[in-house]
Amino acid sequence: MWIKKALVQSVSEFWEYETPKVMVVKSRLLGVIYRTVQLLIIMYFVWYVFVIQKAYQDNETGPESSVITKVKGISVSQSSFLGRKVWDVAEYVKPPEGQSIFSIITRTETTALQSLGTCPESTEVRDAHCSSDADCPKGVLHMKGNGENTGKCVSNPNNTISTCEIYSWCPVETEGAHSENLEQHLENFTIFVKNSIHFPKFNFYKGNIEATSSKYLSMCTYHNTEHYYCPIFKLGYIVKEAGESLIDLAKKGGVIGVVINWNCDLDLPASQCKPQYSFRRLDPKQSQGSSGFNFRFAKYHYINNTEYRTLIKAYAIQIDVIVHGKVHEVEDENSPITSDNCPSTSVSTPIEIKQSLDL
Repeated sequence: MWIKKALVQSVSEFWEYETPKVMVVKSRLLGVIYRTVQLLIIMYFVWYVFVIQKAYQDNETGPESSVITKVKGISVSQSSFLGRKVWDVAEYVKPPEGQSIFSIITRTETTALQSLGTCPESTEVRDAHCSSDADCPKGVLHMKGNGENTGKCVSNPNNTISTCEIYSWCPVETEGAHSENLEQHLENFTIFVKNSIHFPKFNFYKGNIEATSSKYLSMCTYHNTEHYYCPIFKLGYIVKEAGESLIDLAKKGGVIGVVINWNCDLDLPASQCKPQYSFRRLDPKQSQGSSGFNFRFAKYHYINNTEYRTLIKAYAIQIDVIVHGKVHEVEDENSPITSDNCPSTSVSTPIEIKQSLDL
C-alpha cells in the first residue's frame, strides 16, 4: 500500500515546479553598500592579485647562490707597549678565504710572551678566590678560568685578592693585556662582494657585476645610481646605512648584515633584473650582557728552545652577506592554473532577497 502512495506522490510532484521571486529593495544606503563591496572586490583582484602578487605568473623563490668577498685597506695602530704597527688584510681579516661570513678586526687586547708554567689565576675568576690552600684542590679545572689548580693559594701581585695558583699559559690574559686600535682608517676599508644566482626552474642566471673591464672595478665604489653594478662598498658606508656608529661598533664589535635581494620579472629584459642592497645590524645591541662580537686566537713562536705564544683577544665587525630572491614569469598557455599561482577567494554578497514560492 505504501509503495502505491509513494508512486502517486512522486508523479504528483513531477508536474510541479518552483520559481524564485526577486524582490527589489529601493534603498540608497543598501545600494551604496552593494556597489562599494563590488568595487572593493574588483580592486582586490586587479591591484593585489594581479599587480602586487602577480598571480597570473609562475614563480620561484630561494635561488642557488654563491658569494665571494675581498677586503682591502691599510691601518696603523699605536701602543705604548707594542709600539707603532701597520695592519694589512692578512692581519685583520678572519678567515682570509673570502667567504660570505667574515670578520674585520677593529681592536685587539694582546697578552705577549705567554709560556707554560705556574702563576696566580685571574681575579676575575670568582671560583678561584681563596684564603688558604684548602680552597684550591689540586687538579681542579675551572671552566671559566685559565688553567689547572696546583693546590696552592697565592697572593696576586697586581691585586689584594688571593687566588689559586694554576698551571697554564702565563701570565694569564687579564693581567698582561695591551690594547691596539684600528679605528683611525676603518671607514675607508673597501669590501668587494661578488654574487651570482641561479634559478633552476627557469634556468636563469644573473650576477651583480656587469663591467667587462677589471680597470673599472679597480677604480669605482658603489653608488645606488651612478655605480649600481660596482659592488665595492666602503665599510663606513655600510655601517652608516645600517644606522650605527663606526666608533662605537669598533670598540665592542658587532654583526652587520649585507642583504642582497633579487626580485625579477622574467617577462622584462634581463637588464631590469637588478640586485637590491640593504644593511642592518643583526646582533642584539640593546642587551648589554651579549652585545658586541669578539674572539681569541694565538700566535706561537720559540725563543731559546722555549715555546711562547702571543694571545690576542680581537673585537671585530662581522659581515654576513645574505641573499634572497624571487623570479616570476607569465605561465605558458598550456600550463594548468594551480592553487599555487592564484589565491582562492570566496565572497558572498547577498543583495537580492529571494523568496521561494510554490505555484
